[in-house]
Amino acid sequence: MASGPGLPDSLVLEIFIHLPHAAVLKAGLACRQWFAVSRDEFLWKELFYSYYRIPRSVPRHPAAVSWYREFKRLYDCIPCVEVQTLKEHHDQVLHLAFSHRGHCFSSCSKDCTVKIWDAEKPDGNISLMHSSSMRQFNWGYTQFSQFNSDDTLLLVSGVYLGPHHSSSGEIAVISLDNYTLLSRVRNKPYDVFGCWLNETHLISGNLHWIGNLTSCTVLWLNKAFQDIESENINVVKRLFKIQNINASTIRTVMVAHCRRHDTPDLLLDYEAQSQARAQAQQHGDSQQHQPMLFDLGASDSDDEDDEEDEDNERGEMKCSTRHPNFSPSGVEHVRHSLQSAGAQERELEAQVAQLMGSRRTKAPDPNLVTPSAPGEGEDKTYLLFTTGSLTFSPHQIGIKRIMPDQMTTCGPVLGEERSTEEFFDSLDHVIDIHGHIIGMGLSPDHRYLYVNSRAWPAGCVISDPMSPPPIAEEIDLHVIDLKSLREERRSLRAHRAFTPNDECFFIFLDVSRDFVASGAEDKHGYIWDRHYNICLARLQHDDVVNSVAFSPTDQELLLSASDDSTIKVWRSPRMVRLAQSPSRPPRPRNLLSSLLSRRNANNNMNGQP
Repeated sequence: MASGPGLPDSLVLEIFIHLPHAAVLKAGLACRQWFAVSRDEFLWKELFYSYYRIPRSVPRHPAAVSWYREFKRLYDCIPCVEVQTLKEHHDQVLHLAFSHRGHCFSSCSKDCTVKIWDAEKPDGNISLMHSSSMRQFNWGYTQFSQFNSDDTLLLVSGVYLGPHHSSSGEIAVISLDNYTLLSRVRNKPYDVFGCWLNETHLISGNLHWIGNLTSCTVLWLNKAFQDIESENINVVKRLFKIQNINASTIRTVMVAHCRRHDTPDLLLDYEAQSQARAQAQQHGDSQQHQPMLFDLGASDSDDEDDEEDEDNERGEMKCSTRHPNFSPSGVEHVRHSLQSAGAQERELEAQVAQLMGSRRTKAPDPNLVTPSAPGEGEDKTYLLFTTGSLTFSPHQIGIKRIMPDQMTTCGPVLGEERSTEEFFDSLDHVIDIHGHIIGMGLSPDHRYLYVNSRAWPAGCVISDPMSPPPIAEEIDLHVIDLKSLREERRSLRAHRAFTPNDECFFIFLDVSRDFVASGAEDKHGYIWDRHYNICLARLQHDDVVNSVAFSPTDQELLLSASDDSTIKVWRSPRMVRLAQSPSRPPRPRNLLSSLLSRRNANNNMNGQP
């Protein structure tokens, strides 16, 4: 029976536009004509914008080859398929960190162990390589870990099992050659966490209280281990000494190496993004808060640091961004100490602290931190941390530039010489987030800083530093360009949190080349695309998700850690299919080798040489 004339391509295309993408792919298998139409660029552009609900003013990713491949990337290359659950921890898992080579990762937990896992087994499964308990050092739990740049040392940050009002912690350095403990460094408060500055030096903190609401944070540079020359060379040196007012403290330190010549892993079209934001606002979407940027100017100063531990914690601000089952005892202690102090007394202390800071803080150098265009300026190393000026809730990002001569512990222990009038170091730059910051993460190229925050009400006024504004249940994910020193993208929003100000969870996030992921209190992890600002996947757990981590060598592998005591391993649908498909014989390199192999096979079947 002869077949009639086929439908014109224009009509087939019109039909396909109204079909789901899966139906289009299946229909394309019917015949050659339909297959050709099912790969039409206009078709996949329409399917792309409608399926992912992206404003049409946002352009396709500049690195994308076609609309079809870009649709497939967002649909098929997201690590959203659970392939393994690790249950070796016996309590809440708080943090995950990959090595720079991606061959292993570490995990920290309330069971007070740090575990190191093998991520390079031939079968693709994750296995435990080593576990170290820190109970013998009087730790309550391990909370954070980080590999140094050459993956030879592991920094482990923990919390002391101390008095009720204590906020003291410690940093341990473990050799990855034989898992021996090389050094231990005091860290106070413990939510400074600590971080590597380079292969052999790490940064820790110490806190000294000056009044009920006023304190001083000293950030120290420590050598990771002591060798033979250490008898004549310092193993510790003070980096910065910063005044804290209104019960705030410095927390969550991290180092960003901003390169002069770089190829950003996030390619933005700012004009298109602005147009998309304006269109969204015209359609009734709520306007996101734009953070303020301002510089602090004043003075700095030096004094003989009191090395004695103030374990009576006079107003010690225990990080309220940890875990709810650890009550914010530091906050309560400050409140207790203020019960006898009236409002006038607190206001007087704040005025005195601001006056002392303005007169005895080293004047900032405006040339140290200046916004620069790509390819301009010079390589810069920044120390980033959360801080505040209005209340104990961390609501600002502080930035200090670290100069080349500060990269080593050589020189005076107390750092550079200062005049007697310079007591504190000034902050080089401050970014106000207008909300409670609960997590930060750097992009792989250190160009962008991603910040988890829970917003304050618009227009709120803080009159009491111990009574911060209520915070939103929605978590906003801000993106800050460390070259221009401003927020470049509208906030991402999908994940949620429910605890109040003084019981906030710290939610660790991670960033890969194309994606950003974060945990949440709603028992899910989330993955967004960095270019399109869309949420692509929700990763389910049975309790709060505290941390996520992408493999630095394969962004289609993601880990998530939860209060349900498990670590889940997620891979993309594409990788799962590849792992399940039978191995195929290698393809011949060219047509000639293919013909020769066929001829040889035929000769063998016919018994010919």
